[in-house]
Amino acid sequence: MFRFLASLVGAASLVFVFLLPVYAAASCDDPLGCVEVEPDDPIVVGAMLVVSGAINYLGEDTLGGIELALLAREYSLLDHEIELVLEDSLCTAEGGQVAAQRLAADPTVVGAIGTNCSSAAQGAIPIISESGLVMIAPSNTSPSLTNSDIAAGGSHLPGYFRTSQNGLIEGMRLAQFAMHALEAETLATVHDGDPYTEGLSRAVADTFAELEGDVVFEGAVNKGDTDMSSILTEIAVHQPDVIYVPLFEPESNFFAAQMTHIAGLENTIIIGGAASFSSSFPENTGEAAVGIYVSGPLVSGDAYEKVLEQWVEEYGSDPPSGYHAHAYDATNLLLEALEAVAIVSDDGSVMFGRQAIRDAVAATEDYPGLTGQLTCREDSPFAGDCSPGAALAVFVITEAEVFDDNWPPPLAWNFSVDTFE
Repeated sequence: MFRFLASLVGAASLVFVFLLPVYAAASCDDPLGCVEVEPDDPIVVGAMLVVSGAINYLGEDTLGGIELALLAREYSLLDHEIELVLEDSLCTAEGGQVAAQRLAADPTVVGAIGTNCSSAAQGAIPIISESGLVMIAPSNTSPSLTNSDIAAGGSHLPGYFRTSQNGLIEGMRLAQFAMHALEAETLATVHDGDPYTEGLSRAVADTFAELEGDVVFEGAVNKGDTDMSSILTEIAVHQPDVIYVPLFEPESNFFAAQMTHIAGLENTIIIGGAASFSSSFPENTGEAAVGIYVSGPLVSGDAYEKVLEQWVEEYGSDPPSGYHAHAYDATNLLLEALEAVAIVSDDGSVMFGRQAIRDAVAATEDYPGLTGQLTCREDSPFAGDCSPGAALAVFVITEAEVFDDNWPPPLAWNFSVDTFE
């Protein structure tokens, strides 16, 4: 698959170099231990995704990206079949913890793709790290996850990486968009206590204030709330130009739909986060979704177009959300690392050192992914960040998304191309 990507993206820029597998008599001297694969056994890759509940579209989107990356290799690595083991991480800390415990208890698992949600990652990271496994997340954005300063609220531990953008970058750009593109002077933010929503809200508010904007309200709802009238009434007192609302569905649906009935918010614009960047959001919100801005991944290029064609061939529809390309890249980073550190014996058995896998992922430099040139960093607050954050944009919901099943929505601002004066 690496040769496939290089031929499409352009091998001339390739700096990412791996050693060939070592053919030897297997003996493990890795400080974290080894995964041993017998000659006729599969190489087992884990996945921790949200595959049930209201936002299972995130897991479906990610799983498709993983499967297409494996399909491009014909589910084979080092002459072994690749087996994918999927655990439901539920988009909660408890779900992430249980999913990680199940994968960590399986000595055949070489690494994991996931989680989708930052809250699930917080539950999974300590277990994954302690077990010696590596996890590469395709859609976590909470700034705390790659901040290794635990005393300052960071939660990064060895073994955690991500191909999704850091929320610090996204928050900065969305605040710039609100002020310069929408000409907002006042801003309100609403989160639900989730590390993802709270981290992004904090980043947007901080940057907006640094730009000399007025942050007039910062509040929170609870997961599961259906009546948003109380917080909407509080916000209406301030009549902000923009409300930043990175909530998940269904809370984001209720918030947007009920805002239309609150006096004082008639001219207020909503900016939603990538949690609302899904085809279900306009459908479930209805006409109130028209005119709402949502941030989300923006991926382009010939290699990505081929993957989209394969998606339609395999699944019969377009991807339901925006992080499938990040999942595709995460899968390939793991598989490339496995190839780099594999110790292959004469009988066809393979051994992978757990620390060696981590080191190989950490050494990623200028990898030609679908989402951009990936280089994994080690400096806090970016430890484990592999994405340059370039594959990010703002989109605007129109009637076509609400009534005609159009997806994705039209582009409103491309952060990698458009600039602010």
